[in-house]
Amino acid sequence: MARKGTLFIVSAPSGAGKSSLIKALLDANPSSDMKVSVSHTTRAIRPGEVDGIHYHYIPVTDFKQQIENNEFFEWAEVFGNYYGTSRVTIEKTLARGIDIFLDIDWQGARQIKEQIADARGIFILPPSREELERRLNSRGQDSDEIIASRMAEAEAEMSHYNEYDYLIINDDFSTALEDLHAIVRAERLRSTKQAAKNNVIMKDLLVK
Repeated sequence: MARKGTLFIVSAPSGAGKSSLIKALLDANPSSDMKVSVSHTTRAIRPGEVDGIHYHYIPVTDFKQQIENNEFFEWAEVFGNYYGTSRVTIEKTLARGIDIFLDIDWQGARQIKEQIADARGIFILPPSREELERRLNSRGQDSDEIIASRMAEAEAEMSHYNEYDYLIINDDFSTALEDLHAIVRAERLRSTKQAAKNNVIMKDLLVK
């Protein structure tokens, strides 16, 4: 029996470095045994975005039909647009032994955990409020009002860190990346996964 992949649910406040860490991990491991989940959305594609890479862009009618067919692990409506995580895609990918990283907020994480008990939650925090605010300001894209709003959202998001299995403090990026890699390795070394992956060896060792 082949090793089943692990679903890693990754959450963090905006500015904590979540997306950068996931991208760096996948770039450092270019094999096909881990990937990022690509959500479905009804919002319009933006300049520079690629269908199937950033999102799967579908019409509202199709999205609502998939809701009725129970094809999403979780979905939400945000500012008039729908976003959802495909049940079929996730299940097929995990069955092929591929680990999946799902970038999602704590509310979506709760919905996923209710349906996939062995999913692993990873929460990423900044080293301080001051550093988080500095990172948000360094983007140079948002007004003071938007920064204040993002900080308020961050406080609400961070209060749910204890609902996750792992906690990474992203103070030094290289160290945080090593921590993320260590979590993946630890999950792959669980006895059930190792036994499934090395079933021939296990049969040989345990033969009577």
